[in-house]
Amino acid sequence: MTEVLASRSFRGPAAEDAIEDVHNDLDSLWLDVPFVNEMDQMTFTTAVIESASNIVQHAQPAGEREVELGVDTTVQPALLQARVSAYYAKPPFGPMEPATPGEDAESGRGLALIEALVTTVTFERQDGTNTWVLSRTSSED
Repeated sequence: MTEVLASRSFRGPAAEDAIEDVHNDLDSLWLDVPFVNEMDQMTFTTAVIESASNIVQHAQPAGEREVELGVDTTVQPALLQARVSAYYAKPPFGPMEPATPGEDAESGRGLALIEALVTTVTFERQDGTNTWVLSRTSSED
């Protein structure tokens, strides 16, 4: 098993103030692993916040329970990983492929942005939970 050097977890209602909580967790995480270069910190943080924001803005409840946002972030020696989850949510609609919306479109760029900032993005749906797994390998190899 690969050594986890630092981690943070957040879970709460998928509301606007959750984004600030996740951002604060990431700021705190970087203090524990100062060897992660600033470019990796910035790009990974942007990808995680974009993914979490998409859940807050677009996730729809699958039943009577409100959607909850979960973000589990780990730092390994050469890997940053976040599991960004929408609990109690309907499956996302539409293709899970990045798109290039028209110039006037105000949304639709999120997945393309996230894919540009991390090494891999995978999607899992299990037991009513949508999870995007974002991984970024260190840029200092």
